[in-house]
Amino acid sequence: MGVIVVTGIPGVGKTTVMQKAAEGMDIKFVTFGTVMIEIAKKLGWANDRDEMRKLPIEKQRELQIKTAEEVAKMGNVIVDTHCTIKTPQGYMPGLPEWVITKLKPKTIVIVEADPEEIYNRRQKDKTRKRDPDSIEEIAEHQQINRAIAMAYAALTGATVKIVQNHDNALDEAVKQAEPVLKGLYEE
Repeated sequence: MGVIVVTGIPGVGKTTVMQKAAEGMDIKFVTFGTVMIEIAKKLGWANDRDEMRKLPIEKQRELQIKTAEEVAKMGNVIVDTHCTIKTPQGYMPGLPEWVITKLKPKTIVIVEADPEEIYNRRQKDKTRKRDPDSIEEIAEHQQINRAIAMAYAALTGATVKIVQNHDNALDEAVKQAEPVLKGLYEE
């Protein structure tokens, strides 16, 4: 039993790949932010994500810890989240030390694609408001994610798996992810 963290920059298809790979397996799929807002609502701290973002930093940290502890108790679970968050001030860890050490993931999966593919996917997706990143900025963000995923692994003993999700090759990406999911059942 264990936790798998799946990450990838917006538009890479991380959720699609991992949900398809987990089909038919006894693995729960959760989004870290969704669990976080559910806990915030139960505690009466926030009613939605906008309110949650405006909580004092200490409360946000406490909420992150409570969320990580809750997710870690879920058994076999894939946690969909962001490795890093790109801000105007630079990149911020999506899983600070107080979160990643509570999650104790077995594996961190980074879903990637060619920067040009991600750029084109974002351009076509009119249902989301995406950052207008250049191809070079997308490549940089993926490099930053690789570096911080290895730092997370050093803190937790997790392995890092990179899954390539190229255009029109979803089945190949799923094949790359499946051994990681099967590894949840091995001790």
